[in-house]
Amino acid sequence: MKRLITALVTISSFLTLSAHAAGKNNVVSVNPPVPAPDWTLPAIQNAEGDLSMSDFRGKITYVDFWASWCGPCRLSLPALNSLNEAFSDDPVQFLAISIDVVEEDAWDFLARYTVDYPVVIDTEGDIARLFAVDGMPSGYLLDAAGRVREIHIGFKRGDELKLAQSIKKMLAEMDAS
Repeated sequence: MKRLITALVTISSFLTLSAHAAGKNNVVSVNPPVPAPDWTLPAIQNAEGDLSMSDFRGKITYVDFWASWCGPCRLSLPALNSLNEAFSDDPVQFLAISIDVVEEDAWDFLARYTVDYPVVIDTEGDIARLFAVDGMPSGYLLDAAGRVREIHIGFKRGDELKLAQSIKKMLAEMDAS
């Protein structure tokens, strides 16, 4: 248990430093990649029961933290929906994690902004703290081994193009191995 806590503190500290290093470039490469924290959260849309980070091993996964009060999330979630469709034939998974304290706020948001991939909720903010989320939205691009390769902080139009390029590069790496 002590080793797990030490590992999580190290990951959290690293991700926090990386996030602050992003500056005007809202994408931070994590090199060497670090293992994403494991978690289990209840699904509120497009899945049932609880989902865990380990459910997505073997796929390139984009973990997107969002909230109903987040203005840029109104742009990012539909853009990620388009990417989810574009990569539907590939081993790529998109996952949205709401950090809303009140679950109904997340549902209201989702009623207005369509999301076709799994959505879970972190009402206590525990998982957001493990990932050292530093802004809304914050996305973490993980390789098939579950390691954080990029951190995306905030969202503006065109950011989905950068993300698509990163995903294509990771898919090419998977094909080469």
